[in-house]
Amino acid sequence: LSDTKVGDTICDPSNIIDKPLPGFKPSKPVVFCGLFPVDNSEHQKLKEGLAKLKLNDSSFSYEAENSSALGLGFRCGFLGLLHLEIVTQRLEREFDINLITTTPGVIYKINKRDGSVQELQNPTDMPDPVQILSIEEPWIKATIITPDQYLGSVIKICQDKRGIQTNLTYSGNRAVLSYELPLNEVVFDFYDRLKSVSSGYASFDWQFESYKKEKLVKISVLVNQESVDALSMIVHSERSASRGRSMCKRLKDLIPRHQFKIPIQAAIGGKIIARETIPPFRKDVTAKLYGGDVTRKMKLLEKQKKGKKKMREFGQVNIPQEAFISALKFDDD
Repeated sequence: LSDTKVGDTICDPSNIIDKPLPGFKPSKPVVFCGLFPVDNSEHQKLKEGLAKLKLNDSSFSYEAENSSALGLGFRCGFLGLLHLEIVTQRLEREFDINLITTTPGVIYKINKRDGSVQELQNPTDMPDPVQILSIEEPWIKATIITPDQYLGSVIKICQDKRGIQTNLTYSGNRAVLSYELPLNEVVFDFYDRLKSVSSGYASFDWQFESYKKEKLVKISVLVNQESVDALSMIVHSERSASRGRSMCKRLKDLIPRHQFKIPIQAAIGGKIIARETIPPFRKDVTAKLYGGDVTRKMKLLEKQKKGKKKMREFGQVNIPQEAFISALKFDDD
């Protein structure tokens, strides 16, 4: 019985049954993220490691994924953030693989105009907005217990995460909060911020409630006019502008300067909602001039300008892996 798991059916060898006992359903992943090896040569090693872990942990799923920024990897589904952390640590310790973990996401439901419903795990797979009738995101019912001196800070965090308060009671000097929260806002940094503002005293428990229709949009990030699919994200329309500005500002500080000007843009469809520009390195081409007509100086500057324009059209922008990881860990603060 050492290999039995929850949901397994045990029967007498002399009276074998055809079907397992009803009541148990296979676990469904709730949180999705991408796992990529830091060294692309370890892709096969990562694939074998995931296959071995799958043998004794059937609650997570994985499938091949290709990112233009991070290369070959896998899109993995987990039961929660703790499950994600356990799997990634086992991969790093038991199989000696250095991993890059992208921002966790959840499953959205896309109701199309033709009547079909599509489950969306990766923002890059979102269909054309013309085909979308509505988008539903998962909401949870959360219970937070905190000392009353931290109540104000905890309520502010929940409101920042689009939470809806349903109940507030007291048990001694502790407050018990009930909130409805969108799961997408919780899986990222909610628990860490909650522990931070409460000095570690607040406790947090949640359970899935239902899917709700919300005004959600996909933000695409363009670096030098090229879309970086791995930085795409789905956010609420009211927060799209602030999220786009935050991402552009962070990338401006993280991407190194090149010989040409690099525009960084956040867009919703064909509409640009935020932009930052990384200035180029500039050589003083007029330093060798020591006099003469001003047209000599203008001629050299115009020649330099044409060269910069040509480089911007054909140049490749390399985003360092460190910059890419840091950009995915931004928040609105």
